[in-house]
Amino acid sequence: MPSAVSSSPGSPGSPVASVALRFGRVLVMGAVAALILIAGVWASWGTAQHVMLTKGRERGTVEVARCGERSCTGPFSPLSVGAQPRQRVVIEKTVAVRAGQTYPVVVKPGSDDVVRSGPAGVLYAWVPMGGALLLASVVVAGGLRLTRAAWALAGAGVALLTAAFVAV
Repeated sequence: MPSAVSSSPGSPGSPVASVALRFGRVLVMGAVAALILIAGVWASWGTAQHVMLTKGRERGTVEVARCGERSCTGPFSPLSVGAQPRQRVVIEKTVAVRAGQTYPVVVKPGSDDVVRSGPAGVLYAWVPMGGALLLASVVVAGGLRLTRAAWALAGAGVALLTAAFVAV
């Protein structure tokens, strides 16, 4: 006796539709995870390029004299050849920047803005990437159902954020 329910190749219950939906889910979730990771690199690279590629840049120290709500200022003392001393440079105020402290910095070209250098500066610059790794791990685990890859992404994100917290 033939079945009362028949499925044609294009109907929702057919194997072809199931494969197409699965492929679509993997494609979309893969694109979302890739977009999150690209955004993390993009957000981090704005600061990281100055900290990591220091050849030809002015390097020195800043002694923080005053802090406002969002930034701190102080005199810049050069350490690299060709760097000029400056009476006032601006560094972003973070939890770790305090008035009276001296920090190694790199001057952003064409400005009086400085970013922290050294291991603490590199790790702090890549904090947005750490957050992106954590967020992408959720997408990879839920959308792509790749739990081992998701745990690897989450572990890398937690390691980066923890190292930045400890170093700064």
